[in-house]
Amino acid sequence: NDYYGGDCASLNLDQIWQHFQEPNKPSDKFGQSRQYNIDLIPKFLMASGQLVKILLHTDVTRYLEFKSVEGSYVLKDKKINKVPATEQEALATSLLGMFEKKRFRDFLMFVKDYDVNNSKTWHKIQPDMPSSDLMDKFKLDGGVADVVGHSLALYRDESWLKEPASTTISKIMLYFDSLSHYGKSPYLYPIYGLGDLPQAFARLSAVYGGTYMLSKPVLGFTYDDSGRVTGVKSDDGVAKCKTVVGDPSYFTDKVKQVGSVGRCIAILDHPLVDTNNAESCQIILPQNQINRRFDIYISCVSFAHNVAPKGKYICLVSSTMETGDPKVDLAAGVKLLEPTLHKFYSVSPLFEPVNDHQKEGIHISKSYDATSHFQTVCEDVVRLYKEITGETDVSYIFVPKKKEDEQ
Repeated sequence: NDYYGGDCASLNLDQIWQHFQEPNKPSDKFGQSRQYNIDLIPKFLMASGQLVKILLHTDVTRYLEFKSVEGSYVLKDKKINKVPATEQEALATSLLGMFEKKRFRDFLMFVKDYDVNNSKTWHKIQPDMPSSDLMDKFKLDGGVADVVGHSLALYRDESWLKEPASTTISKIMLYFDSLSHYGKSPYLYPIYGLGDLPQAFARLSAVYGGTYMLSKPVLGFTYDDSGRVTGVKSDDGVAKCKTVVGDPSYFTDKVKQVGSVGRCIAILDHPLVDTNNAESCQIILPQNQINRRFDIYISCVSFAHNVAPKGKYICLVSSTMETGDPKVDLAAGVKLLEPTLHKFYSVSPLFEPVNDHQKEGIHISKSYDATSHFQTVCEDVVRLYKEITGETDVSYIFVPKKKEDEQ
């Protein structure tokens, strides 16, 4: 590529037109191409999530600027509502009925007081009990359970009901803690889009003697007699190395496909309906609410994050594919965007590594999933870091470095 980043690069209007092989050129109604930074796979960061902690640990944040996302919303009973995350919001929201509000408020208060190390806070909810028992305890069922599992705990399917109650509670607490930083939503997004992340790491790498090459083809790899990687082939020779880290596109013979993700990038000239005219937001459509096996995720950013001209919004609708047609799989989400100025549909395979990384010295990431946040990506980053270093306890990467450690 001639730009920073791979699958989740940020492209200007002309680049994204070329990327999707659109006919002709974008019309004047869109504004100037250079004012766009359209992420191919936009994802939000949890304010207190692992990725933010890793960025602080590496000190790459010196090259980055973030801004909070204005709102987090969920579909319930065919209506879009703000996700209630405080006791006050639980009582005021139109998302819940009168009796549901009190039960949900009691649940939120229980979660905030819960301490896995203090049995006095458990109230008969053992840490290893399934999350379904947690829902039964507070009589949270149907759509309310969907809000808890998919919008607060950010689970991707109904298997969460079998997860330990303590795991679900800790995920909800992460949402609460992230929300407490800014108050509107728990999410952050970089000014100028996600393309600034790899660019920032390239700048930090240069400080420590690293090299970053754009528009450089990877033509293959060299190995020693034992099958361990020794170099990366390019058009002007071989770059010697002991370890290679890359995404699945470089290692088609070392990965397996586990599904596909459908995506629709849309350019709008209006905010999304029922989001209080938010200039940025996330909407989750839980599977049970749209008669699907997988959730649909909608992310929206705009001129407020310097990714589009004034008055323009960039939205992404994504979900794990159930049919062969993304227009069918994403229909429930796309209709919430209309009318749109332009739409780009795509289907990407989901790959996971199957190689012997210890023998080969090749470490392969998983493909980006359909979620609109970085939680699952960060889990994969931690997996790779453990593989590469051989360490089992890497908790230190979530702790910001002290200034004296950098000297």
